[in-house]
Amino acid sequence: MYNGASNLSGGVDWAFTFIFIIAFIFIVGITAFMIYTVIHFSRKKGKPARQFESSTKLEILWTAVPTILVMLMFYYGWVAFAPMRQAPSDALRVTAIARKWEWEFDYGNGMKSKELVIPVSKAVRLDLKSEDINHSLFIPAFRVKEDVIPGYNNFLWFIPNFKGSYEILCTEYCGLLHSAMLSKAVVVDQSEFDKWFADLKNKVFVKEPEGFTLLRNKGCLACHTIDGTKLVGPSFKGLFGSERTLIVDNKEVKKKADEAYITKSIYDPDSEVVSGFNKGLMKSYKDVISEAELKIIINYLQSLNEKK
Repeated sequence: MYNGASNLSGGVDWAFTFIFIIAFIFIVGITAFMIYTVIHFSRKKGKPARQFESSTKLEILWTAVPTILVMLMFYYGWVAFAPMRQAPSDALRVTAIARKWEWEFDYGNGMKSKELVIPVSKAVRLDLKSEDINHSLFIPAFRVKEDVIPGYNNFLWFIPNFKGSYEILCTEYCGLLHSAMLSKAVVVDQSEFDKWFADLKNKVFVKEPEGFTLLRNKGCLACHTIDGTKLVGPSFKGLFGSERTLIVDNKEVKKKADEAYITKSIYDPDSEVVSGFNKGLMKSYKDVISEAELKIIINYLQSLNEKK
């Protein structure tokens, strides 16, 4: 009995194997028949042309056989797919949050992780949520993949069979850093998971700066960092009060990164783009970040310079 990385692996692999075998047999058979026909029925001197008439038996055969094969493909595909929409009621429920360009996993009550940590042999249900555009969560080893669409309630579930670390990918092209939208599904013993979960719960009570929380929850940290690392956008480290070289109307200008500059960068990002970065990658956050939240973010960015 095949025992893949999840309870769903066997059905998916068998469906693909069956379809591959049928396709392989047909491509070899059709290619061989074509070669035989070209050679055997090629024009030759002294060989009179022959007229072929229709064959009812042949017509029935090449209609019936493909129909049966297609129905078998459908059957094995359905057998693999149907369990994917029947999540157990006692499954561990986690919300998988997609945003440009990162995954985050919400275990409830403010407990969030950048990696999906789950216990082995325990049913897990991922409720899928997108904070911006279309994404698609794919865990290849578990043979599960579902679209993550804004405003659409979708889910996937599985039971991991083995401990280990497995790749999580985004398979819906979502922009510049689509290929870097990666995470891990870490499968551990129940006791190890309980310890990890308790530690995660304790971290909730450690108060983090409100400005940092806003930057993370609004998706800003997918493109910007606070440690100086360059991503799609410039880092927030050392930003407030610094002199920036900007491209305005295709000309370079110098400007101080004060409160007015940061406000304009968030609400009208394409009007002034930092030299060395691309225009058109950031949308306006005027409907996403309120003026009160903006003030908190600006105070936090200012505090980063004070910590130097």
